[in-house]
Amino acid sequence: MDRCACHVHELQPGAVALQRIMPWVQKMTEMLGLDRSPRLRKLVIAVIGSTVVMGGVVLIILPGPAFIVIPVGLVILASEFAWARWILRRGRVAMGKARHGKWREAFCSNSHS
Repeated sequence: MDRCACHVHELQPGAVALQRIMPWVQKMTEMLGLDRSPRLRKLVIAVIGSTVVMGGVVLIILPGPAFIVIPVGLVILASEFAWARWILRRGRVAMGKARHGKWREAFCSNSHS
C-alpha cells in the first residue's frame, strides 16, 4: 500500500522520523495499529530501544559488536525521544572531530586548545 506525500503531514513527528530512518518499522507500527496510539507507540519504542542499548552495554564486557549495537538502539529510541537524537548528534560531532585528529577536543569536556 503506497502512501502519497500528503499523508506524511498527518503522521505524528515520531512516525515521520520512523518513516525516514526505518521504513519497515513504520510498516510494523501501522500493521499493529501503533500509529493511532502515540502513548503505546512511545512505550513500545522505549522498551525495544532500551533493550537493544542494554544488550550493547552487555557486549562491552562480552565479546561482540557493542559499537554497532548501542547506536542501533539509540536510533530506535531517537525515533520517539529528543534526548536520544541529541546523543546521536553529539556522537556524530565527536567522531568527526576524532577523525580529524582532534581527540582531546572530541572526548574531553575541559580541553585547552
